Amino acid sequence: MKVTIIGIAGGTGSGKTTVVKKIVAALPPHYVAVVPLDSYYNDTSDMTEEERHNINFDHPDAFDWKLLIKQVDELRRGHSIEQPTYSYLKCNRLPDTIHVDPRPVIIVEGIMTLLNKKLRDMMDLKIFVDCDSDERLIRNIQRDIIDRGRTVSMVVDRYLKVLKPMHEQFIEPTKRYADIIIPQGGDNEKGIGIICKYIEGITRHAMAEE
Repeated sequence: MKVTIIGIAGGTGSGKTTVVKKIVAALPPHYVAVVPLDSYYNDTSDMTEEERHNINFDHPDAFDWKLLIKQVDELRRGHSIEQPTYSYLKCNRLPDTIHVDPRPVIIVEGIMTLLNKKLRDMMDLKIFVDCDSDERLIRNIQRDIIDRGRTVSMVVDRYLKVLKPMHEQFIEPTKRYADIIIPQGGDNEKGIGIICKYIEGITRHAMAEE
């Protein structure tokens, strides 16, 4: 089976997950495996609870790149993986894993998916989901209050002190590696539609070669 690897990057709250869902929906059932970068935060079992809560989750050092690259390569070579799971509330990996089988299309999705060169070099298509910073802030506020139990002031403080500078230093510069940039995030129906058609074409061509 020829495996097509697609990287989807973009700032927090840019609409990456929406883009991924629409691509998955446009392709045949059980055709896509999604590998979220968020599942590959480092194991912090050796840290105290206080140390864990001080981790900068928007810095490249927070991720286990070695494991991510190894598992994406396993999927590319037709082998199943046990994908780690992560709890934002505990700021640590959970003992449970998710069994992921290889599929014709593997989507690696996350804020810094295009940052690591080794990972980038494995990709057949690199996408950057772009979105206005004020929209991303609003989405962060909505998500963090509902999912992570934070207050508005906590989210805004974190945005100004961590998210914004990390985005400008590490995420925004990876836009230059993208083959395709989707402005307006997950709301760009035409852009997402074009990408879906392109991916369908890639996968049809790969299957015809087998």
